[in-house]
Amino acid sequence: MKAVFRALLACFCAVSSLHAQTGQLDSSPALFSVMAALNAAGYDVDAQSPNNHPLRAAVTQHLKGKNLATVAEIKDFLEKRRMNGKNLELSRFISFALSVESPPTFKHKFQPHEMPPDIVPLEGFDALMVRFHKEADIDTIWKQVQGHVDKVLAGYQESFIKTITEVNGYLRNPTSGYVGRRFQIFIELLGPPNHIQTREYKDDYYIVLTPSPEPPLDYLRYAYIRYLLDPLSFKYAANLEKKKPLIDLAQAAPALEEYYKNDFQLLTTASLAKAVEARLRKDPALAAQALKEGFILTPYFDEALGIYEKQEVAMRLYYAEMIDAIDLRKEDKRLQTVEFITTRPVRSVKVAPVEREVQPTGVFKTLEDAEDLYRAKKWAEAKTVFLRALQESGEKPLHAKAYYGLARIAVQQRDPELAVKLFEKVLDLNPEGSVRSLSHVNLGHLWVIAGEPEKAVEQYKAALTVPGISPAAKAAAEKGLKEQTIKEK
Repeated sequence: MKAVFRALLACFCAVSSLHAQTGQLDSSPALFSVMAALNAAGYDVDAQSPNNHPLRAAVTQHLKGKNLATVAEIKDFLEKRRMNGKNLELSRFISFALSVESPPTFKHKFQPHEMPPDIVPLEGFDALMVRFHKEADIDTIWKQVQGHVDKVLAGYQESFIKTITEVNGYLRNPTSGYVGRRFQIFIELLGPPNHIQTREYKDDYYIVLTPSPEPPLDYLRYAYIRYLLDPLSFKYAANLEKKKPLIDLAQAAPALEEYYKNDFQLLTTASLAKAVEARLRKDPALAAQALKEGFILTPYFDEALGIYEKQEVAMRLYYAEMIDAIDLRKEDKRLQTVEFITTRPVRSVKVAPVEREVQPTGVFKTLEDAEDLYRAKKWAEAKTVFLRALQESGEKPLHAKAYYGLARIAVQQRDPELAVKLFEKVLDLNPEGSVRSLSHVNLGHLWVIAGEPEKAVEQYKAALTVPGISPAAKAAAEKGLKEQTIKEK
């Protein structure tokens, strides 16, 4: 019986944590711990900006109030590594966090010869982080802030998925890239606002975003396009080599970074990505601007994509044909009259107005308190508060949230029969989409454990019909449905 309940709990937990296991949009415990250490040690770049997330100041003040011995050591470590008296180079520490395993070990993922060059000056910081993480009890803080983190991730989720889907559709890419590669976005709420950091380690492509008034979708779109196109330039390197003389024409572009002037594969990929972006945004001016910056093949690709769009072959199969069709003489003639710009455009950032945080009151505050207790695994206390919420309001949607909390607690307290009744009660109250879809999914899991596969399939199918179902719930429902279908065969 214990094994059955362990399986039930595993199924239940999978619904809420699926995005953390397989999602491309998430938060990183290592990044969180590193930023907590830097802030506690005095890193205060843009600390007064209204775009900061409140967690940055709250966590920093909490850690400073603990008078941690390791913070003094971190201050000394940072002071010795300031470059020519300048501010701390945050990018090095972002690289460090992305190249180590999760706390508490902070063990390097790479062999010494594979180590990212920019973290070499940080030798010894891993051992310091192990001690700080333990002394500051960052694991507890990390658990306490997950509600805030999940709220921010939810705000990004819809627009992020739409952007990824749009790019996959245009390039006719059925998955998120290639086997063994990963495109991962981390949101870090303790970082200074309006920062975007990009890294590519081996087969993993990372983007780190700090708080900003709105998701930088244009940047994410372009980065994801680059991620999908990069492998093609290596696969068809021989085709590109025949067109390499064109790189000489890029040398006259003052605003173009040197690494593009020295690497024709990079230059070609960036030019194609700029063209794809212009086509997706239906803005020819973007292609013209890219040319002025020095991405010399963007006009050619802009024209070639018009042909690509009229046929059905995926980009990964069409790419070689498009490269082979580049006419060196024609492109040389096209570029003779181009006036390159002398400086790169600066990305502007919208600044959010200062607003007071609206605190929940009444039943809304009660439900939030109950969720906090649930996340802290205080099942008995959470149950009491959810029951109190039922007395504080007669509105069905709010009752649905309370019963949803009670149903999850019944699962954790190993009472599947009660859990089934409570999830069914939730559905009777016409809950919002996310609660409805998750209730169907969890009922599906419960019926699987009870040996009722037909009822399980019915619930999984019902979940998939809910408008606006979350990616995590959708994936769990599809997985459950697939497993039951296989069993029937």
